[in-house]
Amino acid sequence: MMFQGKALKVSLLPDGIAELTFDLQGESVNKFNLLAVAELQQVLDLLEKAVDVKGLLVTSAKDVFIVGADITEFGAVFASGPDQVIGHLAANNRNFCRLEDLPFPSVVAINGFALGGGLEFCLSCDYRIANTAAKVGLPETKLGIIPGWGGTVRLPRVAGLDTAVEWIAAGKENDAATALTVRVVDAVVEPEKLRDAALNCLQQCMAGVFDYKARRTQKKSPLQLNFIESMMAFETSKAFVGAQAGRNYPAPVTAIKCMQKAADKGRDEALQIEAEGFAKMALTPVAQSLVGIFINEQLLSKKAKSWEKKADKKIGRAAVLGAGIMGGGIAYQSALKGVPIKMKDIAQKGIDLGLSEANKLLSKRVERKKLTAAEMGDVLNRIEPALTYDGFDQIDIVVEAVVENPKVKKAVLAEAESKVGVDTVIASNTSTISITYLAEGLVRPENFCGMHFFNPVHMMPLVEVIRGAKTSDNAIARTVAYANAMGKKPIVVKDCPGFLVNRVLFPYLAGFAMLVRDGVDFQRIDKLMETWGWPMGPAYLLDVVGIDTAVHAEKVMADGFPDRMQRDFTSCIDALFAAGRLGQKSEKGFYNYALDKKGKPAKVAAPEVLDILKSGIQSSMEISDEDIIARMMIPMATELTRCLDEGIVETAAEADMALVYGTGFPPFRGGVFRWIDSIGAQTFCDMAAKFSALGALYQAPDSLKAKAANNQKFYG
Repeated sequence: MMFQGKALKVSLLPDGIAELTFDLQGESVNKFNLLAVAELQQVLDLLEKAVDVKGLLVTSAKDVFIVGADITEFGAVFASGPDQVIGHLAANNRNFCRLEDLPFPSVVAINGFALGGGLEFCLSCDYRIANTAAKVGLPETKLGIIPGWGGTVRLPRVAGLDTAVEWIAAGKENDAATALTVRVVDAVVEPEKLRDAALNCLQQCMAGVFDYKARRTQKKSPLQLNFIESMMAFETSKAFVGAQAGRNYPAPVTAIKCMQKAADKGRDEALQIEAEGFAKMALTPVAQSLVGIFINEQLLSKKAKSWEKKADKKIGRAAVLGAGIMGGGIAYQSALKGVPIKMKDIAQKGIDLGLSEANKLLSKRVERKKLTAAEMGDVLNRIEPALTYDGFDQIDIVVEAVVENPKVKKAVLAEAESKVGVDTVIASNTSTISITYLAEGLVRPENFCGMHFFNPVHMMPLVEVIRGAKTSDNAIARTVAYANAMGKKPIVVKDCPGFLVNRVLFPYLAGFAMLVRDGVDFQRIDKLMETWGWPMGPAYLLDVVGIDTAVHAEKVMADGFPDRMQRDFTSCIDALFAAGRLGQKSEKGFYNYALDKKGKPAKVAAPEVLDILKSGIQSSMEISDEDIIARMMIPMATELTRCLDEGIVETAAEADMALVYGTGFPPFRGGVFRWIDSIGAQTFCDMAAKFSALGALYQAPDSLKAKAANNQKFYG
């Protein structure tokens, strides 16, 4: 054994081959943390001096190769300034260059994921052999940064500029077959043949059959493009990628600019250009927010897995009550992810609608080549339509998804409880009705909780798992386990009107209604909030949700929180509801809707709406864009703070992620609490004080005032 560390080890094989193995102790995956970087430096010290080594084989002892850098270390590094960021990059850049310059060939065996710094390490090796399960890519732009360990330098020189631009700008994972096609890897073999194939390749290099030195020369030289080719390729790429990414996500275009600036440079000078580009992006609020989201996602995943471990059994069979669009969506998602599900309705018409929804979604996956026709058939076979409760005593979890009516839900829940096993968990997919209230008529309220999916089920990642007053830990655990099995992001919250997301969303919509009341054009508000980063403005959102649904939810909120959410005026939402304009479902809401060429409802201006809203407008005021944004965002932020104070949600991270996943809150802002941190709690409180006369929703809670007074943040 040449070297034995806590992340790396080096052993000598016959024929002068050294094997470098990544195996980070105490972690399920390999990553380039400070320990791994330091140990790699020690390993290279040994290899450079070794007189008996003629070739280097690189392997992983885990099921993956290297998932990338340790992102949890980014916060402290990014906060230390550009020089420190560049210095942080330099240590491993020196490692990778030394690896590339070893006096003998290197071959890496890529098993599983090689992402970010993991792929950059592989690009520093002479040859790359992958197994069929490998996934490779440079996802840094998804974190608001760019590759920093040679990705923008080596990838275009290995695979060509077009591939480098596509892979780096999109930040996607790519399968082994795709990587082989574009020459990012040199061969793809079955997993059991990977080590032998990599060894054989290395032996061919050592024997002089493969010219590894020519490859090194190519990677260390300028790009092989003349001036005209370079200008056309880069300018076209910047325009296209810039339009796709949008102004709120500068990293993809910055990566292209770095490649362009380094195109006529050698390796070392090009790496310096990349490092400067990385540092520039690392110091942006966008990077801090997106890195924060990544870390929050890890927290959510750990909490969900922790809950799942507490469940008394795995979810083997599920059922959904109510087979409409929502029920069909739940059945589709469950079956797609491999959990068989009964889909029950009281009428064949409902069953047909649910099956039609599942069939439509599956057909789209087949069209996009994400499923074969045979796989689609397998998924459909996992959906069992039912008009009775036969077999429900064998079900592990039942999701009730009938109409949002308390009396109907209570009746269905009581009936279902009498038909299932004594340990079956029943969950209600209610968006507003109290779980404690719905549990009142149940014999086993400890087996009951909320499981709030967001529409459309197949697209929206969030599931709120709601604990009622008598809900047991096991019911929560089994429900979280089911959400995990469905590929969703479960967040456990306490029971209250609207739970977490709707309780916070409707104050935002109340802010919108007050602006319209005060004479602000709803289309101006929509455009402004979309520019701020929301996927759609509040008026458009209301049309998508359904005006009738919003009216119902607003009443629930007003009854639950009369001091803040009771209105003393007829809102624009009420006016449209009275006029029968229910949004997309009726093809008329704030906007009119008609199907586009793809069969999707497209919004067009509806001049007649101005007349409908006219009677509810109480003034005509001049207001700045900044004040419109403030009046929209303050109610959401103050209510989310109250939810955290009351323990409705446990952590600021979960609260922020619930809004990113459940409402489309702009990811580049990191969540409501990270947004407050970015502007400062005192600045937010001053902003709220300016509009405090608008009511309690515009008054900062005491906890937020305390943060301002003590210069504290939600995130340390």
